[in-house]
Amino acid sequence: MHKRVLIQAAAALLTLQLFAVPAFAAGGDSSGGGGGSDQTVTKCKKGEVWDKKKKKCVAPQEGMLDDDSIYDAGHALAMAGRYDEAIAVLSLAANKQDPRILNYLGYSHRHSGRVTVGLGYYEEALRIDPDYTLVREYLGEAHLQIGDLAGAQLQLKEIEKRTGKGSREYGMLAEQIDHFMRS
Repeated sequence: MHKRVLIQAAAALLTLQLFAVPAFAAGGDSSGGGGGSDQTVTKCKKGEVWDKKKKKCVAPQEGMLDDDSIYDAGHALAMAGRYDEAIAVLSLAANKQDPRILNYLGYSHRHSGRVTVGLGYYEEALRIDPDYTLVREYLGEAHLQIGDLAGAQLQLKEIEKRTGKGSREYGMLAEQIDHFMRS
């Protein structure tokens, strides 16, 4: 099982290079911070994002939005279940090594059924910021999706080392592991 996970992770890292190229297709939503964080989801049609400066919905293009706005929009789209749009928007980020961007690329790919691609993005985010516990929570969930309980438990231990048992991330992953073990 562990060998299979390593092979899948290696394939995901190779695939990561393909998906790191900017996409200009659908876009969408801005969440996770002030300003127009919900405007993309609530006001913009598919393929558009809220431009805080112009105060209107626009088709996203590389370089037109700052990375914080791209993160906000991608995060909101991912949380709204609009994963392919989130991927398209997040792929426009100038900083391809921003752990927040990598995290939600991983999240969106994972929830779109491309778990091994998601694993690659999570691993890259953790390579850059090993203390990013939200990535560790999502990575643990991805391990559960592929039946790797030990991998999920390892992430839970890593979260505990960094934040203790009282953090939101610890509680969420512990609950998912508990549910997995009862199933």
